[in-house]
Amino acid sequence: MKSLLLKKSFLLSLFSMMMSLTIMAQDQPAKPSPAETATGTINGANVTIAYSSPAVKGRKIWGGLVPYDKVWRAGANEATIFTTDKELTIQGKKLPAGKYSLYATPGEKEWKIIFNSQTGQWGINRDGSTTDDASKDVLVATVKPTKSSTMNERLVYKISNKGFALEWENVSVPVAAK
Repeated sequence: MKSLLLKKSFLLSLFSMMMSLTIMAQDQPAKPSPAETATGTINGANVTIAYSSPAVKGRKIWGGLVPYDKVWRAGANEATIFTTDKELTIQGKKLPAGKYSLYATPGEKEWKIIFNSQTGQWGINRDGSTTDDASKDVLVATVKPTKSSTMNERLVYKISNKGFALEWENVSVPVAAK
């Protein structure tokens, strides 16, 4: 009798715990800048870009929320991560296979795209400055932004056989890779 009572008590406790976890999981609000991943192949290399995708929300993005001529984490929250399993040539410069934090320095007429060997850090410091440590920059490429064909409410990365592009608001930043 005691054994049956113990089993029922255990099952009731287990059921209650599972219901609590289910309810708590449903109460989580959507993140303002959800985590996203872009995957693709460039010249036989498997490439992944892991980033958090902020929204425009009626704000001025370029030269406003994201200032010109200052290093930016190229996304929201944690620093954006660029991974390739084979060496790539980015804008004519060699990038060894590996995992990198991806930063950018936006400008009105040209951008710098920065591949940094330090990974795993939050994208900004408490004072609002970026976590990019320039001494760990592996490759810096200069690219020209263009007007995007559509308005992108959320930041998105797209990978193609010609490279990758950062697209947000009315700007597209293509980065040639092979």
